[in-house]
Amino acid sequence: MQWVRDQVETYERTGGREAGTLRDTGIPVVIVAMRGAKSGTVRKIALMRVEHDGDYALVASKGGAPDNPDWYYNLVAHPTEVTVQDGPEPFFVRVRLVDGAEYDEWWQRSVAVFAPYAQYKEKTSRRIPLFVATRSTTADADGAAAKRAR
Repeated sequence: MQWVRDQVETYERTGGREAGTLRDTGIPVVIVAMRGAKSGTVRKIALMRVEHDGDYALVASKGGAPDNPDWYYNLVAHPTEVTVQDGPEPFFVRVRLVDGAEYDEWWQRSVAVFAPYAQYKEKTSRRIPLFVATRSTTADADGAAAKRAR
């Protein structure tokens, strides 16, 4: 969607000083860069900023649609070739899907930041996937999204 591309470009260009919230909601976002599962090209998205102790939740809600967002498959295919930008500079992360009690904890944190997630959960029959992104010093040697994104 064009508004997402515009938001990502503005956020990156200004180091997060502009376009740092989801449209007119005032809720902060982070920029996530990843390698495409099929294309191998860099894909970037803005997601709600759900941070706890330096880790980030990446909620694959797709507004409660019956299917997962495309970026879900990118993260599953390349979980170590991901960056998060929360401010002026992106940093490497490793992502993993969570479940059980950890899922429940991160889900509650996510809903506390963005209440519509609860409605999305009611709207869909699928379990909304939730990744946790943890800082990493490097990405895979096979070429990281962050290196290609610059």
